[in-house]
Amino acid sequence: MFDVLVIGAGHAGCEAAAAAARRGARTGLLTFRADDAGQMSCNPSVGGVGKGHLVRELDVFDGIMAQAADRAAIHRRMLNRSKGPAVHGPRVQADRSVYRAAVQAVLAGAGVEILLGEAIRLTEARGAITGILLADGTAIACRSLVIATGTFLDARIFIGESCRKAGRFGEGPSIPLAQQVREIGLGQGRLKTGTPPRLDGRTIDWSRLEEQPSDSDPWLMSALPTGSDLPQLRCAITRTTERTHDLIRAGFHRSPLFAGAIEGRGPRYCPSIEDKVKRFGDRDGHQIFLEPEALDDPLVYPNGISTSLPEDVQLEFVRSIPGLERVEIARFGYAVEYEFVDPRRLDSRLQCLALGGLFLAGQINGTTGYEEAAAQGLVAGLNAAAHAMELDPVQFDRRTSYMGVMIDDLTLQGVSEPYRMMTARAEYRLALRADNATTRLGEQAMAADAVSAARRRHIEAHLQARGRPEFADTTEGQADALYAPYIERQRREWGSVVADCAARIAADFDFCAVPGLSTEMAERLLLARPETIDQASRIAGITPAALTALHVAVSRRAA
Repeated sequence: MFDVLVIGAGHAGCEAAAAAARRGARTGLLTFRADDAGQMSCNPSVGGVGKGHLVRELDVFDGIMAQAADRAAIHRRMLNRSKGPAVHGPRVQADRSVYRAAVQAVLAGAGVEILLGEAIRLTEARGAITGILLADGTAIACRSLVIATGTFLDARIFIGESCRKAGRFGEGPSIPLAQQVREIGLGQGRLKTGTPPRLDGRTIDWSRLEEQPSDSDPWLMSALPTGSDLPQLRCAITRTTERTHDLIRAGFHRSPLFAGAIEGRGPRYCPSIEDKVKRFGDRDGHQIFLEPEALDDPLVYPNGISTSLPEDVQLEFVRSIPGLERVEIARFGYAVEYEFVDPRRLDSRLQCLALGGLFLAGQINGTTGYEEAAAQGLVAGLNAAAHAMELDPVQFDRRTSYMGVMIDDLTLQGVSEPYRMMTARAEYRLALRADNATTRLGEQAMAADAVSAARRRHIEAHLQARGRPEFADTTEGQADALYAPYIERQRREWGSVVADCAARIAADFDFCAVPGLSTEMAERLLLARPETIDQASRIAGITPAALTALHVAVSRRAA
């Protein structure tokens, strides 16, 4: 009997298992292969704008991701450094094997029991989960169950005209579990993601490319030092060309994306290269970041050319890119289509409303990205332990965390495309900086009793230091002072939105011209054409941040 059992050892599953164990739950983690735990199945990086904020928040609760990223970092870059600190995005390029080993070491240290097998059925009694049944007939009992199967539910991989059942390169899908998810009534539809071809770095002409060095200042993802200091590598930048685009267009008729083979919708903010060429036909090039995957492996990840075109087309268009004329492809890119559930059928703890003790986390909930998955894993793991052991639940507020923003968006708005965290989704983003996560969430982390003694000492010292005059001279203190008047104005603006819901929107109002409104939000508003702010607030997917921007624009026009 486990207090908490987790299915899937990706980023969501590992964080869920570790979080439950930190709260004292006897925790099991089920996976096909033990060595897969913590694997970076797509890009070898952690963080970024919005995503890095999530990683720093995870770290306050002693989450795995920040610590593993620091131990495996071979390239660090603070994105948006030229902008204000609210949108600074810490991003780490990681050595894949070192990262995976770091995750597995944390799991072992937390006492998580690794179990091997395939879950084919959930067992329940009186409206509550009681365990699972494995393909070999083994029954495992648990009080709480977290499903974190990523892209594996009834998944298919596409490369050109070729299609096979798989959840990741070289690994089969989870079909029986997908069927049961449908039977429970959680099934929503299918989504799509993809990955680029992996290149042999020894065949790249690096001398022709623009170098991108690692940051010189030694910042860390985690507030607690890990003691690791790997050599830092340089990345490089290149671009597609007109010839690249011509070759891609010539292969459109063989693309599963345009031939109708893929039903699921892909991520808006991370489209495939064929989608970029089709949608942005007027551009003469698209930027590509060449990112080394490890210190002792020549593989290079070409960030920006995710594709499911046939292998011959991939090789031809890649070799039309400057610096890659003689490159060899070690593994071709592919698209993966998978089932996801409707996250509106979960509560703010990520527990299934229809079946007590069942929690869902990660891409199964319609998100995309390691960081979004890991953050959901933390939420599900903490609350699965609470359910099993009758502890206080841990719920996140969108006013104090990006995790709260994400959970709120998912469970209230649902998804129609893969959800990615961005700073624009948070109406309180000026107060939700990557550098003040401990200040925002430290008290809550200690109250959840899910942190180590070292972390507790750090949080207490940090919160105590805020009360001293010297704090004003720290980076965080200076940022607090910089944003104080803007945060106050932001609070007033949101108060006006709430108080002025009846404000009318002109029939000819141009939603695309609203400052600060993302293309996604503008499209949703254009489709619905709301007549008032109140109607706009009830459109699926419209965030409070979007409502604030819309209200300001409507008010200015009325004035």
